[in-house]
Amino acid sequence: MVNQEFVKKLVTKNENKIVLLVMDGVGGLPNEFGNTEMEVAYTPNLDNIVKEGISGIADPVSMGITPGSGPGHLGIFGYDPVKWQIGRGVLAALGIGFPIQKKDVAARGNFATLDEKGNITDRRAGRIPTETCKKLTEKIQNEITEIDGVKIFIKPVMDYRFVLILRGEGLSDKIADTDPQITGVKPLPAKPLDDSAKKTADILNKFIEKAHKIIENEHPANGLLLRGFSEYPDIPPMEEVYGLNPAAIATYPMYKGLAKLVGMEILNVPGMEITDELKVLKENYEKYDFFYFHVKKTDSYGEDGNFNAKVHLIEEVDKIIVPEILKLNPTVFAITGDHSTPAKMKQHSFHGVPFVLLSPYARPDRAEYFSEREIGTKGGLGRFEAKNEIILMLAHALKLKKFGA
Repeated sequence: MVNQEFVKKLVTKNENKIVLLVMDGVGGLPNEFGNTEMEVAYTPNLDNIVKEGISGIADPVSMGITPGSGPGHLGIFGYDPVKWQIGRGVLAALGIGFPIQKKDVAARGNFATLDEKGNITDRRAGRIPTETCKKLTEKIQNEITEIDGVKIFIKPVMDYRFVLILRGEGLSDKIADTDPQITGVKPLPAKPLDDSAKKTADILNKFIEKAHKIIENEHPANGLLLRGFSEYPDIPPMEEVYGLNPAAIATYPMYKGLAKLVGMEILNVPGMEITDELKVLKENYEKYDFFYFHVKKTDSYGEDGNFNAKVHLIEEVDKIIVPEILKLNPTVFAITGDHSTPAKMKQHSFHGVPFVLLSPYARPDRAEYFSEREIGTKGGLGRFEAKNEIILMLAHALKLKKFGA
């Protein structure tokens, strides 16, 4: 990987625009008929981009490593996800606009369903609506505002997700997740990963016990799970490192948080549909030179095991979004995912993700179709780590100077 300090010296600014379309969890695995979601989907526009551009398979972190959405996106944005290990708590807090402070500790939470023995039967509480999540967080917040001198904030995010923030002295984010990420077992206690986190773990366990009593008669959301404990990191912004004036178009708070963390302007999307996002892109196209355009539900359908719905959404992106972005004629149009979420596995996976780049300055390869196997066997970029994608985007937008004499 070419390091950021080296690239920073080569960056040159111009008016050329980059549009990065991230279809969350787009990569898949073959169904009973031997085809992946991407292979089943009818995608003539994406196929044309593959034919005219360059492509390859990107590993979000490294071969064989299953990434969370945070590491997956950081890699795409040009930040080494191993160096910058950022928990989802801070990202969720930033995504909802919570005024998080440097010493706060934040955790992403899920409302969950527990049976009479306290075992998890549904980690997402039947995907309760955001309005229900709001009522539950308010109920808990009204009864828990402070524990042992540490202020407690619990705020709704979206659907079954919430964010928990601790504010006080002597806190640490070195806490193991309480979410076992499987059903049929009890939530885990908050455990300190080193001695500095003993106080924090004790406060968290007191909070969990109190919160469970408050919501024990709620259904299906009668339990909660915490993960991604984190503090605010000192990460350099994209403008400083890559000379970009970047903007983010996303509907889910965590992805707004990721974008805000690396210095992107968060553009307000008035609705939850991809057409709402497209409208925002068009309205703001002249104001920025880098756009991160996020499509969430490819991942959601994968996690639900809904193969056909994931196929349909890929087709919608091809039919509705891709042609309109092409009409804007960006110098670079890149399409990828932050990780693979095969419907067959119902979770993130370790499989590489297709990356496609269209530019007047691209040297076309032999790939012709928007699919994992086609790009994996014929893509000219071969297999590479996703943290190199930003370098390719900058190069094809002519935003990097020559190195050396």
